[in-house]
Amino acid sequence: MQLMQFGVFDQNDLGTLPLADQYENRLRLIEFYDRSGFRTYHMSEHHSTPLSMTPSPSVFLAAVAQRTQRIRLGPLVYVLPMHHPLRLAEEICMLDHLSRGRFEWGVGRGASPHELEDFGVDSEKAPARYVETYNVVKQALTQTQLNFQGGFHHFKNAPFEIKPLQRPYPPIWYVVPLADGAAWPAREGINIVCGGPVANAREISDRFRAERARAGCSEGVEPLIGLNRFVLVADTDAEAMDLGRRAWPRFQASFMKLWKKHGTQPRFTRLPEDFDAVVDAGFALAGAPATVREQVGVLIEAAGANYFIAQFSFGDLAHEQVLHSAELFVEHVMTGSGGTLRPGNPKR
Repeated sequence: MQLMQFGVFDQNDLGTLPLADQYENRLRLIEFYDRSGFRTYHMSEHHSTPLSMTPSPSVFLAAVAQRTQRIRLGPLVYVLPMHHPLRLAEEICMLDHLSRGRFEWGVGRGASPHELEDFGVDSEKAPARYVETYNVVKQALTQTQLNFQGGFHHFKNAPFEIKPLQRPYPPIWYVVPLADGAAWPAREGINIVCGGPVANAREISDRFRAERARAGCSEGVEPLIGLNRFVLVADTDAEAMDLGRRAWPRFQASFMKLWKKHGTQPRFTRLPEDFDAVVDAGFALAGAPATVREQVGVLIEAAGANYFIAQFSFGDLAHEQVLHSAELFVEHVMTGSGGTLRPGNPKR
């Protein structure tokens, strides 16, 4: 039996405080996550929406690197079609050194076509641009001179002097919304986060392990297979649900604002407007410590995950409420009674 590892995911959605105060409170929370043994602080990249008030992950994580000592950190994910690959490779190298080898990078094509198009990126061409950018970044991280001819980027003997601290490059993450998407990260040994309801997550984790076995890479350290959920722990079940009901509408409005503007719906992640429905669907865990501990154990076993990622901050939850929730989670779920255990061989 191996001790389950835990991480934190953060949208840094629009709160009620001035933005400078929101940033400072978030950094203080991350200092707590650092002291408490969370493996990684993951954050999103979103643009043109109140869903994220930290649209530049690299800028925010540079600050995080200076306020922490142990916790690993990284975007989940960099929206690759929106980045110039050489500039992004430079930022990855800088962040890896600034954090002294604690950086990890997630890759994706972007969940919202509207965010891409607001930045002049053709959403129809985003998948091809994503693949090309990923290939250039990986080349830049491992070579001192680039030669690449693609549909979007062209480099001939382009020098690239900086290299990451972790060789050949920092660990990579990928969000898998459907089981068919598990084959590529499985073969590449990339850490994943399983999207959707728990049954969908189980299909992804099973497919991921099957693809690794098929490729002959099932021995040794298994990549992390993550499950991400909203988490709200309070002194009683009733208090946790009450806090969630009050905080959720603000988050849900931020989540949907850009989609509603364009009269569209998210392709994969659809969150109910009602917090009780979010909990009933298994996308949020809310309750007293014992309740949440049991919910985490049930979810990770059902999903076949070896890594649980908690999203503590959302909507208009106050800093003190989020901190109390995280403290209870650390004491009673992460470390209480030996922690949440399951078979596995988590990475790092």
